[in-house]
Amino acid sequence: RGEIACRVIRTCNRLGVDTVALFSDADRNAMHVEMADEAYHVGPPPAALSYLNVPLILEAAKSSGADGIHPGYGFLSENEGFAQSCADSGVAFIGPPVKAIQAMGSKSTSKAIMIDANVPVTPGYHGEDQSVDRLLDEAKRIKFPVLIKATLGGGGKGMRLVEREEDFVAMLDACKREAMKSFNDDNVLLERFVVQPRHVEFQVFGDTLGNVVHLAERDCSVQRRHQKVLEESPAPGLDWDTRNAMGSAAVEAARAVGYVGAGTVEFLVDSKSGEFFFCEMNTRLQVEHPVTEMVTGVDLVEWQLAVAAGNPLPILDQSEIDDRLRHPQAGHAIEARVYAENPLRGFLPATGTLHKLKEPVSPPQKGFLVGGDPRPSSVEPVSPPQKGFLAGGDPRPSSGSGDVTVRVDTGVKEGGEVSIFYDPMISKLIVHASDRTKALNALEDALDGYQVSGVPTNLSFLKKCVENPAFRQGGVTTAFLDEHGDGLLAAAGEKSSPLVVAVAALAKVLAADPPVTSDPFLAAGKEWRAFGNSVRTETLVDVAAEDYCTTKGEDHDGVHSARVHRQRDGSCSVEVSGSAEGVFGLRGVLEGNTLKVSVEDGDGIPRSFEVDCFVHAPSGQQGLVQLWSNGGSPLLGGRQTMVFRIPAAEYGDGSSGPGGGGSAVKAPMPGKVLRLLVKEGDSVEADQPLLILEAMKMEHVLTASRAGVVSAVHCSEGAIVDDGKVLADLAPLEEPTK
Repeated sequence: RGEIACRVIRTCNRLGVDTVALFSDADRNAMHVEMADEAYHVGPPPAALSYLNVPLILEAAKSSGADGIHPGYGFLSENEGFAQSCADSGVAFIGPPVKAIQAMGSKSTSKAIMIDANVPVTPGYHGEDQSVDRLLDEAKRIKFPVLIKATLGGGGKGMRLVEREEDFVAMLDACKREAMKSFNDDNVLLERFVVQPRHVEFQVFGDTLGNVVHLAERDCSVQRRHQKVLEESPAPGLDWDTRNAMGSAAVEAARAVGYVGAGTVEFLVDSKSGEFFFCEMNTRLQVEHPVTEMVTGVDLVEWQLAVAAGNPLPILDQSEIDDRLRHPQAGHAIEARVYAENPLRGFLPATGTLHKLKEPVSPPQKGFLVGGDPRPSSVEPVSPPQKGFLAGGDPRPSSGSGDVTVRVDTGVKEGGEVSIFYDPMISKLIVHASDRTKALNALEDALDGYQVSGVPTNLSFLKKCVENPAFRQGGVTTAFLDEHGDGLLAAAGEKSSPLVVAVAALAKVLAADPPVTSDPFLAAGKEWRAFGNSVRTETLVDVAAEDYCTTKGEDHDGVHSARVHRQRDGSCSVEVSGSAEGVFGLRGVLEGNTLKVSVEDGDGIPRSFEVDCFVHAPSGQQGLVQLWSNGGSPLLGGRQTMVFRIPAAEYGDGSSGPGGGGSAVKAPMPGKVLRLLVKEGDSVEADQPLLILEAMKMEHVLTASRAGVVSAVHCSEGAIVDDGKVLADLAPLEEPTK
């Protein structure tokens, strides 16, 4: 479903292969359904009843006459039972053989195979005895900190880092629960936690004739909760000797299990010693595969289809690939994962309607369609096919090496919904340039130009990551966000300046009551005939400041009151409460989503600038005003975006927002109440867990913000709750009587 389905469909369209999409009730109007030649309904929104429903999926394949199934990633992509069912039904599973999935799907089995193949592995416990006592004993033998990993896990699910012995049993319990839900298996393994490693993975490819090659590495060290945030190729600072040794080990790993198709061998690299250790093998196409496509010129989906059809690999000589990677045209590629999530509230996943969605683009380039489509812009290649690469399938620009390409792989569109049921990823933003510095600069510009309104996103956080000096220097470890995360979040949560508040208030007024004039800067003498002189007071809440302070348990001053005085001559004066700068003289007009503003300084000299904006102000409901820098406007001070909430009513409900920040404990997102850990009348301490909410396939623990008594519980285990629903109330502890 979603983004990867759209990605596969694009290559199939180029090759003239008909496609059949599957959809649940929640995805009836999804992009991948519209793009496919046919579409079949497979059930209600919960994945267990639709996208994991093997009989319905195979029935759709039979009814449509499909002869192959591409599993994408997630869901059934690494499920050997599904691969076997495809084989039994006479439908090609576009992935590795069942035995390879079985071998690499179990982390304990895969480690044993790697040891036999002389591939370096990290010390740990991969045994069958899964008793708590045995696992605790093994953890103490390995020595803390240790990683608990679900043996069938992936994507950071069923994984916990345990730093202290006293936390082990609780972490083990949570890990097993999450693993059972995600993989229907709660077996785990233990590994020594390599302090400050780099995460470097190699793209491998095998065919049915026994050929195996690798297509270089990707550095995925910037991670949060074991989920990758930024990925790039080549890995910064990785010398060719180490690259060749790791590539050879990756190929041997694939050969050891008779691998066929696209796979990824992941390594941990000790940043001090340079040693590398096998981590795991993902037996599918990876989310971050576009960075490999951009530096190699290979359409990996096309290779998958060719191999599944029994054809040999298009390139059989590893040295030919290595030569290509050394060529200046290979350049550098970086991918950023854009999520509907709130970094300032602990990266909580978000749901909602994408009221505005504007993707960044690069200038159309010869032989290449911008936007993640690897199809050529004409039927015949505009330049001779490169030796050893697929003609027409090269996803890189075919023009000069100095060009920058921006690619967006997505499965959503403006007006679409990010639902509770699936992963909240909006897109993958990929840039390619002739070197890393140019690629980083291009990524910053692309992030600035990416506009999403309706759900919180990590775009501002991503921009701060890319701007960070340590990341720009290269070679960061998986501890990057642990070391720099607080500073990145603090920068993303800086409160807005009074001038920004004034401009946001002006945007709100202009969106509600536009002037008659079309003069971009409202030349003197033009009147707003419906108004004449008027005064409006707008209340705006700086969302970033509110979220950051709430998470920190601090009072915030993000609530602003702005009085907008509109004059007959088209000018405005905006007075922001509490502002030492006083009153701002503004002239402005909205042209579509662009707000053109002129500000008069104290010396009477106007300064003009533009920002993009979006105003959503439904009557009687909470709304928002959002501003973007529009390619570097100085107004936002380097921020990617600024969001202001328009309150639906005055405050006074005794709460401070989602979670446990006040007397009301609210759901921070839509989800399912998995476990209630307290009952009415219980006394609780500050930070004590109150309940566990399941959303986006992950568990989220809601805790008490302060000591108190549970005065009421408004939900039950198994209940589906909406964002912001009050789940419980806390009352202050009674003072002891004297």
